[in-house]
Amino acid sequence: MKIAVAGAGIIGACTAWAAAKQGHAVTLFEQDSVMAHTSQSSSKLLHGGLRYLETGQFALVKKALHARRFWLAQAPHLCRPLELLFPVYEGRGRPKWQIGIGTKLYDFLAAGSGFPRSRWLSKAETLERSPALLSDGLKGAFSFYDAQMDDFALGRWVVDQCRSLGVNVEERHKIETLAELDGFDRIANATGPWAMALRRQQGGEPAYTIDWVRGSHIFIDREQKQALMLPIPQEKRIFFVLPYQGKTLIGTTEIRQNHPEAERPSETETDYLLAAYNAYHSEKLTAADVSGSFSGVRPLLKSAANPSDATREWAFERIGNVLHIYGGKWTTAQLQGEAALQELLK
Repeated sequence: MKIAVAGAGIIGACTAWAAAKQGHAVTLFEQDSVMAHTSQSSSKLLHGGLRYLETGQFALVKKALHARRFWLAQAPHLCRPLELLFPVYEGRGRPKWQIGIGTKLYDFLAAGSGFPRSRWLSKAETLERSPALLSDGLKGAFSFYDAQMDDFALGRWVVDQCRSLGVNVEERHKIETLAELDGFDRIANATGPWAMALRRQQGGEPAYTIDWVRGSHIFIDREQKQALMLPIPQEKRIFFVLPYQGKTLIGTTEIRQNHPEAERPSETETDYLLAAYNAYHSEKLTAADVSGSFSGVRPLLKSAANPSDATREWAFERIGNVLHIYGGKWTTAQLQGEAALQELLK
């Protein structure tokens, strides 16, 4: 078939890749350059989503835990296993038993994926790994494994696989109307945050609603030895402190907005991330320590009043020969692309 895919973020690229592997004639359209938006603005993790267990997203977490292996096997030069510590403090955040159950469930769902199992580290072991952590009230930490990637490079690698299979990649070609694609047998709308613009051209009430949620991160110009996952003080949310390309990456925020364009991280968001970091570290950071920042808009399925509780699953809506793709998660993008192709070919 002659297939058009609008949007060369990771979901669109994986959909085009799946179609090309089956021998279809594919054109991948991108309004800017490939991986220019949400797909290069992630937390750089290929992860199951430990915190999604709290909202009952067990099937998604299991899919994502096993999807990590695909990326590590296909592109080991662009991703690697990563040990994270989840420190536990007396009277702060979730109790030890709760996190322990979560990490054991993570192990169970990840069975067979080839990653080490979680384990408990004593206070001394935790401080040896991460000496800058506050020691007052520290009980220890749970060690668990996910993976880290260069999202921009890994996404472009997928597009290179597409090109090698004959996909025509047209950058700086925004699809304004579906009528432009009349010559194609099938059309995939994988435009992420902009998906509703093409969906509205087909009339009727959309089957799903997109929640535009901005996630911002900051860089600190110092090396971070140990990856950490920590609860935001007085909130249910968590944040990451990660080693990344010789720097420290801190994120993320979750700010609902009313449009699909990514804005620069606000001063409020930067202060929020600095305050979260400082709540657990003896060496305090200020805005002067921030060497860079970025934000991306996650097109989440609108499924909860609080975006932190929103599902990271995906959904499809097929109208005629057009498949509208909503939501999704970087880690499971290859699975989502294969599933999108199946829907397209029905």
